[in-house]
Amino acid sequence: MRSLIFLFFASSLHAARPNVLFIMADDFRPEIGSYGSTALTPNLDKLAARSVQFQRAYCQQAVCNPSRSSLLTGRRPDTLRLWNNGTHFRELNPDVTTLPLWFKEHGYTTRCVGKIFHNWHTAVKGDRRSWSADEFLHYANHGDDKPQITGELPPNLAMLSTRIYGATTICESRDVPDGAYYDGRVAAEAGRVMQEVKDEPFFLAVGFWKPHAPFNAPKKYWDLYDRAKLPPLHGARPEGAPDIAFHQSTEILGPPAKQTPVTPEQAAEMRHGYFANISYMDAQIGKVLEALDKSGAAGNTIIVFFADHGYHIGEHSLWGKTSDFEFDAHVPLMISDLRKENHGKKTSALAELVDLFPTLVDLCHLPVPPNLDGVSLGPVLADPARSVKAAAFTQHPRPAYYDREPDKQPKAMGYSVRTGTVRYTEWRDWKTRAVIARELYATEQDPAELKNRVDDAALKDQQAEAGKWLREKYPN
Repeated sequence: MRSLIFLFFASSLHAARPNVLFIMADDFRPEIGSYGSTALTPNLDKLAARSVQFQRAYCQQAVCNPSRSSLLTGRRPDTLRLWNNGTHFRELNPDVTTLPLWFKEHGYTTRCVGKIFHNWHTAVKGDRRSWSADEFLHYANHGDDKPQITGELPPNLAMLSTRIYGATTICESRDVPDGAYYDGRVAAEAGRVMQEVKDEPFFLAVGFWKPHAPFNAPKKYWDLYDRAKLPPLHGARPEGAPDIAFHQSTEILGPPAKQTPVTPEQAAEMRHGYFANISYMDAQIGKVLEALDKSGAAGNTIIVFFADHGYHIGEHSLWGKTSDFEFDAHVPLMISDLRKENHGKKTSALAELVDLFPTLVDLCHLPVPPNLDGVSLGPVLADPARSVKAAAFTQHPRPAYYDREPDKQPKAMGYSVRTGTVRYTEWRDWKTRAVIARELYATEQDPAELKNRVDDAALKDQQAEAGKWLREKYPN
């Protein structure tokens, strides 16, 4: 009898553990209808209605590997000593735990479908020890995401348009089904895995490859938009911004020596393509959420949706990421926990991606691993009017891809802090730590950050507060 009681109790605990559906987008600033964007995102809008939506969430570095390594270990880039795409986090931190590994070690089945850990540039492919089974479509090159239908593209599915900027085909529209590209296959596999793990505590990570370039969503998603009615591009650099704040947009425009000026027509097409990619990804997210609902596990599943970092589509003269500007640092974040009373609410509380690890551990009642750099957002989910931090931090080196330079070292690091009212950035010499340039944007009044107002007397107090937080987190 005692054994039966124990087994019943253990079984009840097992069933009561919340599942986690962990959905990540790539290169996605908050272009979502629920954030006020003109992007057509019906499925993310539905998710927002069953979540708390964070209006002020920020990545720790606006490029894939440092951001993903940071959020998946709960440690900032400086803690990991990782600021580039070419170094796998385990090369420098071989024994560090990860978010899925922690769940795995505490009785969860952990699965990876799509791009979660960084890929391609690192010699190590993903992080197999974090998962209960092999990863799926986790290690590839975005440029190799060519349309495939049963192995090859039939001749009657010809490309309708293409533009080559730099050395890469950036814009492409083909009348093909969703599964022709990576994200369609990711959504289908996520649905299959959902059925496989639905009866056990699971941590299912689903990583979408879009809206990262190339802008090659199937034609029907391009057709959702009238290019002439998309938000107009204001491409001017911020007044008074230092040169070091910018980069050469090589990811999109190619090597500087081969770049040609982007014409207004090309800019409009790339912006159109970015929005098409968003709607394509949104449709795949809808399929994953539908699979969750059909599985019967939705009532006991925490859903997290976010992006690894933001993106520029021509603003500030920039294409791609790798800056400290708001366009790159600001990310969407929605958390749907099991308490429904605050679903559909928005919070202005500052949040960082490094907070995801402690938040999910908190929500699932797991022990907290030592040395996490973030804090739990649980109190904000319980009361969206609350706040758990006064500042959010983002950083980026110069050159942006310093590991491709001969000396493999940064020349400078831009440390940036976002408070409730401003963004303040100090560019520091990497060797001497001396401040070589500064920026201050009144982000609430000037969300596009069009004027550097450093040392503006009208923002004296806000700058002093931001500077205090920055130097406390990152002493010279």
